[in-house]
Amino acid sequence: MAPSPQGLQRELTLGLPKAHGLYRPEFERDGCGVGFVCDIQGRASRRIVLDANHMNCCMVHRGGLGHERNTGDGAGMLTGLPHDFLRRVAGEALGAELPAPGRYGVGNVFLPRDADERAHAKRVVEAAVAMAGQTLLGWRRLPIDPEGADIGKAALAAMPHMEQLFVAAAPGVAGDALERRLYLIRKHATHRLRGDAALAERQLFHACSLSSKIIVYKGMLTPHQLAPFYADLAAPDYASHLAMSHSRFSTNTFPSWDRAQPNRFMSHNGEINTLLGNVNWMNARQGVLESGLFGEDLAKLFPIVEPDCSDSGTFDNVLEFLLMTGRTLQEAVLMMIPEAWQQQRDMADAKRAFYEYHSCLMEPWDGPASIAFTDGTHIGAVLDRNGLRPSRYYVTDDGRCIMASEVGVVPVAPSQVVEKGRLQPGKIFLIDFDAGRLIPDEEIKGEWAAAKPYRAWLRRQKIELADVPPRPAPGLDAATLLPRMQTFGYTAETLPFMLLPLARELRDPLGSMGNDAALAVMSDRPRLLYDYFKQLFAQVTNPAIDSIREEVIMALECHIGPERNLLAPTEAAANRLRIPHPILSNE
Repeated sequence: MAPSPQGLQRELTLGLPKAHGLYRPEFERDGCGVGFVCDIQGRASRRIVLDANHMNCCMVHRGGLGHERNTGDGAGMLTGLPHDFLRRVAGEALGAELPAPGRYGVGNVFLPRDADERAHAKRVVEAAVAMAGQTLLGWRRLPIDPEGADIGKAALAAMPHMEQLFVAAAPGVAGDALERRLYLIRKHATHRLRGDAALAERQLFHACSLSSKIIVYKGMLTPHQLAPFYADLAAPDYASHLAMSHSRFSTNTFPSWDRAQPNRFMSHNGEINTLLGNVNWMNARQGVLESGLFGEDLAKLFPIVEPDCSDSGTFDNVLEFLLMTGRTLQEAVLMMIPEAWQQQRDMADAKRAFYEYHSCLMEPWDGPASIAFTDGTHIGAVLDRNGLRPSRYYVTDDGRCIMASEVGVVPVAPSQVVEKGRLQPGKIFLIDFDAGRLIPDEEIKGEWAAAKPYRAWLRRQKIELADVPPRPAPGLDAATLLPRMQTFGYTAETLPFMLLPLARELRDPLGSMGNDAALAVMSDRPRLLYDYFKQLFAQVTNPAIDSIREEVIMALECHIGPERNLLAPTEAAANRLRIPHPILSNE
């Protein structure tokens, strides 16, 4: 039976079905196509926006479709604030003149279609603005054209009401301080509305962005529908110095308006395989976090990771949090996506110390990923340590940089190209608009490696396993060995097929596809303890990892012991026990 329009709206607005039987929505992932165009000197122009839209339309094959040809998995564009355009439309819609650039924030917000629910959501947002000490300038209804963009029925049924929020800075608040106030407003309002059962269950509130530097237009669209749908993007005076575009393919997840990208600071092509552990650790760290920038207001930002996000959205939550609590964009990215440093013997010691120190603070967000990121002042991209996603870039003689998941997405005459290349595994590149240049990987990492005496901190604080005095351990008692093996679930196959090959031949046991043994948790037979623990991994878009890449890239070491405050990088944070691999002796 086909769902009713109300049921379809509820299902698609949620984005994911409810847990049912063995299905759990939190195990969904996604993968997409991403790119950006910018003027390296930071000069705003209409051409940047048009090029980014053309790029997105050329990556339509990287986006997915629903059962209808005109219902897309998601498409969007992030740009710098188009001040001349916003000054005009704010005057028309609000009857007020905007403050100077950097003294106001703007955000596109998805709201309930029901008038009463929408009024309640707006009151909560307005109260958050007042509590943050800023001034509400007003709301502007976003001009959209679903019919002209030929939006599919499924996307139309799930479509929220859309408005643009304008907030003026309080006296003396500007720049990064204003960004932090806007962040606090958005997080506080979002958490309060998620606490409202009627709205939270249907996820009827989502702020695409709220910033004094950037703005995001996105939706459950195809790339070709984006510009026709949002009239703002088609305005001749809508100009920007940067434009990031995204075409979403919901590899293992379901499309929704809020899960479309770009997110607030980044776009992602790939999957975060370590997501569950990353989220658990971020939740656990909240108890020891302290910030001089937020003080008592820090608790209003929790949980850092918003529920029901995709892996991309979750990454964006943490990147934004690190950025707002005092780190720079490039430092936060290097912390979250480090290159493979453990096995790189020719790496400079200062850079190795930087990575080792930060591994005491935060675990990597690992998986096949090409990530484009921006805070409006910088824009750049980074590739995962395995190099499992493509990213190529061009620099032209008129000062543009074009980066995308593939080449040919923006027409460029060969004679215009002054530099081109591809991102390599674990490498990052960054464009600084204030400096007006592209900063290469080695310069970025060299600068941050020299920022603090990381090697000295590690030398004084790090604890090695060899430093821990061994304790006497029970030996093997032949008389009780068999009963103990039976008690702990060892079988007649365990010894000859699993343990002896490891001990005698130094090789992993091999097996064929089609193992039909029941999962340990469902088996009525006694099983080994470690049978109850399985590694989560991407099941769709990962290529096989060859033995050479595994030896160069993979590492098993980790740090254990109490963590310090993530927001205050101090020497004491290195006081943790390093374990080279998870197999320990009895002693």
